[in-house]
Amino acid sequence: MVVFVILAFAAISTVSADPDMLQDICVADLTSGVKVNGFACKSNVTAEDFFFAGIGKPGATNTTTGSLVTGANVEKIPGLNTLGVSLGRIDYAPGGLNPPHTHPRATEVVFVLYGELDVGFITTSNTLISKSIKEGEVFVFPKGLVHFQKNNGKDPAAVISAFNSQLPGTQSIAATLFAAKPAVPDDVLTKAFQVGTKEIEKIKSRFAPKN
Repeated sequence: MVVFVILAFAAISTVSADPDMLQDICVADLTSGVKVNGFACKSNVTAEDFFFAGIGKPGATNTTTGSLVTGANVEKIPGLNTLGVSLGRIDYAPGGLNPPHTHPRATEVVFVLYGELDVGFITTSNTLISKSIKEGEVFVFPKGLVHFQKNNGKDPAAVISAFNSQLPGTQSIAATLFAAKPAVPDDVLTKAFQVGTKEIEKIKSRFAPKN
């Protein structure tokens, strides 16, 4: 019985995301130079530390991909520090894409506010799990797996996304490979994608910062 209890607690600890909190609140001191797994706590706490109005309205989608992600994480809501949850809003222009990316620290759940989206994720066995979703529907992207959302409709779309981490992190596959500083060596990318150096340099130029 003791062994069973130990194994049960071990299983729970392996599926959780952020570490459990050890106090009522630990509002993030975003100005602190102290480096911890999370943020140091500040002492002067107010209601504003637990408030954010930034995802109530649509964001501008005149971006290169036609989408805009507005995070409601610990960097915007210091009171989320140690609570292990966060939200976001993603707006899509007609034809807009939230490009393939991963969240290394969290599973994501999206709820469609309006519009229709084609969504999907790829497993580690290279299987695509995809579906078209519409207003009021929910889709889940497992932790760490590459996923995307595409608005193939003629009208704008938007979702609210939820994460089991205060700061899930985002790695855009294209930007990670072609806009890293220092740059990923061309010979690595040419071999990985089975193309020539000219093609790699052309892609890198498109991710270069605009003056």
